[in-house]
Amino acid sequence: MGRTLNSPGDWWAGYGYEIPTLQGVAIKILSQPCSSHWCRWNWSTFESLASAFWVTEAPHSTDSANLLKRTVEQCGCVGISFGHVLVTKLFRWSNPSSRHYDAIRVYSVSIKTTSSSLSLKFISPADIEHHNPLTNFLENLDMDASTSTIVTLLALFAITWYAWIRVNSKKESSSLPPGPRGLPLIGNLASLDPDLHTYFAGLALTYGPILKLQLGSKLAIIVSSPDLAREVLKDHDVTFANRDVPAVARIAFYGGLDIVWSPYGPEWRMIRKVCVLKMLSNSTLDSVYGLRRREVQNTVAYMYSKVGSPINVGEQTFLTILNVVTSMLWGGTVQGEERGRLGAEFRRAVADMTELLGAPNISDFFPALARFDLQGLGRKMSGLATRFDQIFDRMIEKQLNFDALGDRERASSSECKDFLQFLLKVKDEGDVKTPLSMTHIKALLMDMVLGGSETSSNAIEFAIAEVMNKPEVMRKAQDELDNVVGKDNIVEESHIYKLPYLHAIMKETLRLHPVLPLLVPHCPSETCTIGGFSVPKGSRIFINVWAVHRDPSIWENPMEFKPERFLNSKLDYSGSDFNYFPFGSGRRICAGIAMAERMFLYFLATLLHSFDWKLPAGEKVDLTEKCGIVSEIEEPSCCNSNTKIIQPSSLPVDCRRSICS
Repeated sequence: MGRTLNSPGDWWAGYGYEIPTLQGVAIKILSQPCSSHWCRWNWSTFESLASAFWVTEAPHSTDSANLLKRTVEQCGCVGISFGHVLVTKLFRWSNPSSRHYDAIRVYSVSIKTTSSSLSLKFISPADIEHHNPLTNFLENLDMDASTSTIVTLLALFAITWYAWIRVNSKKESSSLPPGPRGLPLIGNLASLDPDLHTYFAGLALTYGPILKLQLGSKLAIIVSSPDLAREVLKDHDVTFANRDVPAVARIAFYGGLDIVWSPYGPEWRMIRKVCVLKMLSNSTLDSVYGLRRREVQNTVAYMYSKVGSPINVGEQTFLTILNVVTSMLWGGTVQGEERGRLGAEFRRAVADMTELLGAPNISDFFPALARFDLQGLGRKMSGLATRFDQIFDRMIEKQLNFDALGDRERASSSECKDFLQFLLKVKDEGDVKTPLSMTHIKALLMDMVLGGSETSSNAIEFAIAEVMNKPEVMRKAQDELDNVVGKDNIVEESHIYKLPYLHAIMKETLRLHPVLPLLVPHCPSETCTIGGFSVPKGSRIFINVWAVHRDPSIWENPMEFKPERFLNSKLDYSGSDFNYFPFGSGRRICAGIAMAERMFLYFLATLLHSFDWKLPAGEKVDLTEKCGIVSEIEEPSCCNSNTKIIQPSSLPVDCRRSICS
């Protein structure tokens, strides 16, 4: 491999070389590649020692031992350290000024310049003056035979152990997936792009559908094809059912006791059962529909007051979804102005916490340094987590006080029931083997606040933006709503199941813009084989669902927003088809699919049915994505909403926006 040598002046001399250099001309030293089996200390042949090196010393330096060390180190030879000590300690190197050594006779290594071709050669072994300070040292050392034997054995053991480690590390490396070469210590961290999903997709074009990256001390494996995703999420589902919990997530989610980060096992199964079968079941979601309806209609009333003015769709969507989520969590516990203050507090905290969860963290790349929190992200997250914890404590205390007072009227009201009531009830009726603790309840509340608000609001914003960029899609959706709902009625959730084109819009939105483009990383509990390559235990596995959903070998015109492709399709959110799995698959598939689907479709249907959405003339919404842990539109999307159907008399009397006042 060639290296460039730049030297000011007329001649560069040192270490037995004589290399003429023209001013301003770079000379490339071209040499043979060196591997460990070529680096033999055989003074009769001395083959392949003229490997490439970088010249950084002064032009007239005579530090020939240092030159030899740098030459060997750049080879990457297994015996770097041992060889350097052997050669520099057993011999004294000299370069008599009376003669120079001609390299052409042995190597004929050519030095290319723009005007001529010169040659160099390593110092001939015949001219080396033998000198063995190690032998002299041992001869003068007062050491009995047994001690000498022990020292010798220890030295041999150290050399053997070092060689064994290097050989095995090379064997393991050869069985890993391909990937770009990284730097010492930091690996590929320096080359990472902030938008990991697009960066990984680009690497997959070069290295294939499975590749590796060394992120500090952590090995990352990236999978970008349906077949390999099936191997990870179905064939080896149990092995990959664990998580590698980020340092800040461990702080935010009570040590990882929530449904997202909890390790696979009895405790996780208990939490999953509580979420899927009780808290997020169809019957429970039906019971809190009144809370969702109230918040969505409040939003419609607020937007009606802004008709004709620019509206930040992303901000209003986020606030609405956050209100819906918090209302479902404790909507029957908090009322009036307190709900508004609580919503504003959550709005700030959720934005800050989501940003921290998506920020690159040295504590994750080098777990041994986590205790030092070098970037201060842990301290920031701890402060945010404390704020959430105080809110949760306040809500739980209010609920317990209601129960203690025996508020029969509230307890019997099905419309006012919320998730917190369900969770506290499950805790009291919990399983003796794996009981639901108060910490589990807080961790689940955190899942709902962060996972339910940020992901759903971003998906709805992407849908509105795509529909505004394609007016013909908006017209089809509004025609369908007019036929099913009626022009003078308000959208109800009961209408949703009769709107196939609206469902197709949701599916197409999540195809182009999956809210978790890399899903939540998996972590194998044991070393296994994926795609013919070894995936070590404890590595971090990214499934690039974003790349799969845009694969031209799977999708026709994959970059085009075309809901019609799903009208006659059997693809759904179950994760059974690995051409389309926006919510993941297997044991770790998203537990909130039913709630997300209801919230997305109900809110989007209401917005499209109630208003005509228009952009300023000649403009398009910029759909450039910005990704942290979730995907979002980089630039806020603002548009004008013109009244289409809803009249003030059709709205509830109490339609006042609780969070924006």
